[in-house]
Amino acid sequence: MTASSAVSTGTLVVSDARLYYEIRGTGPLLVLIGAPMNAAAFTPLAEQLAATNTVLTTDPRGHFGSVVDDPRQESSVRARADDLARLITHLDTGPAVVFGSSGGAVGALALAQTSPDLVTTVIAHEPPLRELLPDADPLRADTADIIATHGAGDRVGAWRKFFALAGIPIPEPALREHFGDDRDPRQLASEDYWFANELAATTGWVPDPALLREIATRVIVGIGADSAGQFCDRAARALTTVLGADPVIFPGDHTGFVSTPAAFAARLQEVLDTP
Repeated sequence: MTASSAVSTGTLVVSDARLYYEIRGTGPLLVLIGAPMNAAAFTPLAEQLAATNTVLTTDPRGHFGSVVDDPRQESSVRARADDLARLITHLDTGPAVVFGSSGGAVGALALAQTSPDLVTTVIAHEPPLRELLPDADPLRADTADIIATHGAGDRVGAWRKFFALAGIPIPEPALREHFGDDRDPRQLASEDYWFANELAATTGWVPDPALLREIATRVIVGIGADSAGQFCDRAARALTTVLGADPVIFPGDHTGFVSTPAAFAARLQEVLDTP
């Protein structure tokens, strides 16, 4: 599999936002989506997969190029699923395979429930489905505390608590270097929107397992090989239990598609090519 760098960009106007998207390659439509991760986070993976697919990446509403009319409006899972449906319909090359990671996996699952005719396969990579876990109550309280800490202006403190909840070890010097105030204003604005308007809705979303089992859409749950014991690993495994399916293991951790895009792309293509 060789990388392809040709990219075209566009903006789709919806009722309350303008959705920025990028298109690469030719072939079956493959959507790569995160939340709050934007299109740029998926660029290395998209370039790998564009050799065999038409790859759509997008900035989720409220992040970077996808501007919302009201920056105080909650970014609900349903709204993000509707955005994906509108993008796939706009391109008129579907139905699509949708790979979603983290919050993007939640949106992909919601899309499968609300618009199954637009999706042939959903790969939900480590969705943070808190409500499927036995310790949902304390996790819910911890999430509220994280949001309140960020709202009080303590960015580093909020991220420290977030990574503790996620089970992802981050050394204190790296935490202060990479998550403090002295960064790209666009990144800070994206994080502000996520903490204030998106985090609670994403982690609190509850899938309909019976519906997901009944629809024609193929639902695959992905887990990072290096994510064992982390919050999203536990949540993803809980989802496989209620769906009665086995997890599919991908290279790396929660963001393996960023750290090892070539290996991740090869594994994703292998999964797609397996009946």
